[in-house]
Amino acid sequence: MLGMRFSSKKVSVITVVYNGERYLEQTIQSVINQTYENIEYIIIDGGSTDNTLDIVSRYLDYISYFISEPDNGLYDAMNKGIRIASGDLIGMINSDDWYEPNAVELMVDAYENNLDKTIFHADCYDVSCDGVRKLRNFHPSELKLKYYSMTYIHPSMFVSKHEYSKHVYDVNLKVFSDYKFILESYLSDKKKIHYVHKAIVNFRLGGISSKLSFFDSMKEGYIARRTAGLGRPESIMSLFVRALGALYSRSKGLLSNS
Repeated sequence: MLGMRFSSKKVSVITVVYNGERYLEQTIQSVINQTYENIEYIIIDGGSTDNTLDIVSRYLDYISYFISEPDNGLYDAMNKGIRIASGDLIGMINSDDWYEPNAVELMVDAYENNLDKTIFHADCYDVSCDGVRKLRNFHPSELKLKYYSMTYIHPSMFVSKHEYSKHVYDVNLKVFSDYKFILESYLSDKKKIHYVHKAIVNFRLGGISSKLSFFDSMKEGYIARRTAGLGRPESIMSLFVRALGALYSRSKGLLSNS
């Protein structure tokens, strides 16, 4: 059951899922048991063939909109949910992650107190395959964001409907579209981004991004940077920085195994 805090600010929460029977129920329960009441919950299923639909059917009374049909991948499904969403703020929680109970309330408070901002983000708990949680704070380095990797924690992000009306997720990218979205936003006006120094989401490690080959990761990262508006010299520099980072990580692994 939803909590007691109510505001006129409607929040749309979108869960994208495909064959997510293992963890989906925990995700759904984390949304419907929020301490904030004015939530529009949207589930976009990509045509699951496991027990996903049976799980969703048990919670239809709490779900504002549900659709199950083939799509063109994760970001296509996210964009589909954004088009449906009618909330002032929109959050994305994937089917293997889950929110802390007061996640939405905290982000609405931040939104109401910072009406000049359009993107709100926070910290998370990384969850290993054996269930161990480790706090991960947002890394504020501009250099790391531009040249090395995603510093913002996408499942913690709540984005205004207005911001999504200007740009959404690039369906031509397999795993770097959320990175492109935040980099594009940062380069256009970093003052519209607001950080909430709280862990609001639990993020399971080992998702789709970990399955991308090193070459494909380098290629897609370069494309994401260029199309987000980063200059060619800076985008090329990022290739060298990421290659050096990979070599360093590999050398550390070899030393620890020797």
